[in-house]
Parts: sequence; structure tokens; C-alpha cells
Amino acid sequence: MKLARFAADDGRECVGRLVGERLAEPLVGELFGQLTFSSARVPVRAFLPPVAPPNIFAIGRNYRAHAAETGSKLPEAPLVFLKATTALLADGQTIVLPDSAPAEVDFEAELAMVVGRRARGVSEAAALDYVLGYTCANDVSARDCQRNDKQWTRAKSFDTFCPLGPWLVTADELDPDRCRIRSRLNGQVMQDANTNAMMFSCRHLLSYLSHQFTLLPGTVILTGTPEGVGMARQPPVFLRPGDRVEVEIDGIGTLSNPVGGATR
Repeated sequence: MKLARFAADDGRECVGRLVGERLAEPLVGELFGQLTFSSARVPVRAFLPPVAPPNIFAIGRNYRAHAAETGSKLPEAPLVFLKATTALLADGQTIVLPDSAPAEVDFEAELAMVVGRRARGVSEAAALDYVLGYTCANDVSARDCQRNDKQWTRAKSFDTFCPLGPWLVTADELDPDRCRIRSRLNGQVMQDANTNAMMFSCRHLLSYLSHQFTLLPGTVILTGTPEGVGMARQPPVFLRPGDRVEVEIDGIGTLSNPVGGATR
């Protein structure tokens, strides 16, 4: 099923299961409990990020071809970093090129997992039992900051640098390790790969992270990007005001965001 956070026509913020392109049955109770829904249908005015996460973990260099195109060494274990929760952005909202670093902002199509219940020290065999669902993500990155800072926090965490959505597809309906994933910039395909090329599977990633941290319900895990990013192209291709970037994952849908400059 598709689960969405959305703004209703009357301004309410709701969570529900989609029963039409812009129609949902609201959740009764908690998202991270027993999923029960009202039969009263509510129009969806705009999608919100599918969850409000307590943490956003991300994985670097999880596709060999992406590591190769950037001239990076392959990691021996998952390469983990954090994105600020204030970077979260909904489908349709604008990626803003920051005043302090507008020149080399790049796109990264990624599959994201959302943790459904508290996970600590879980085995690989049980790991996917802790997943509520999957969604599309764009790990937007300021490459000059990434290069100059020698670490990734600022580069990956500017406001609007974590588009997520447009909804969750529940874990029972998707095999996360066999999903075609694509990004498009102004309609042109830039990345086209399959999650079966990941070095570390979703099952491995969740288990690994749960042995380092307590994963709370709603935690988002970005699983890495495949080859085709803008910085690796000749000449490089970076985001500019007026662009539109899309992330499409088979079995989930398409996350689409325009790009704009900062407004004071």
C-alpha cells in the first residue's frame, strides 16, 4: 500500500493510504502502530515528506560504478554520514541553491528506507522486518563544500537538500534489492541503474546501522546513489535555477522537484 503525509484541502496535515491519485483514507491511530484507516476519503492538496524523521542516515559509495566515476576508494564497510533533518523537502517543493555555495550543487537519486519500529542490534536475517516502507530520495550535494570541507555535513545538509517522497510503499510490496532507479534532469536521463548493484544490501545496511546506533521509528536511511551524477560528467553538470530534477524508482513512483535560487 502507499502511505502518504499530506495537506488536505481544509489545511489539515494528515497521514493516510492512497486510494486514488489525489485521494486518501486517513490513518486512525499512530503510523508506527497498527495501521487502521477511516473509510472517509480526503482529497490530497499537496504531499508532505512521508515522515518527520528523528534522524536521516545516508550511505556513501554504495555502488561500485559511482565510486569509480568519482575516483574514490571502495569502502570495506558501509560509509555512514548524517543529513540534517532540516534539509527535508517534499515532492513538488523547490530545491534552493544556497547563497554561500550555489555553483556546484548536484543530484543523487537514492532508494530510502523508513524504520517502522525501534531497532538496536538486529540481525541481517531480521533486519527488513523493521522497515515500514520505502520511498524515493535525492541526496542533493554541494560538491565544492564537500571537497573543501573534507567532510560532508555542510555539503549534504543545506535547507531543501533532502527531497523525499512522494509517499511510502509498504515493505510487503517491494523487494528493495531489485528496483530500477533513475534520475532525470529537465527530462534527460542522467542515472539509470538497479539497486541489485549496491555493495551493501538494504538488509545489511539496517542491521549494520542498528549495531552502531539506536534506530527510532521514522528514521530515514538513504542507501547510496548509482553512477551518472553531475560532478562526474565531462563537462560537469550542476543544478541551475529553472531546472527540474526527478527521481523515479520502479514500484514506488516519481519524486519531482524544481530548482531555484536563494531568496532573501
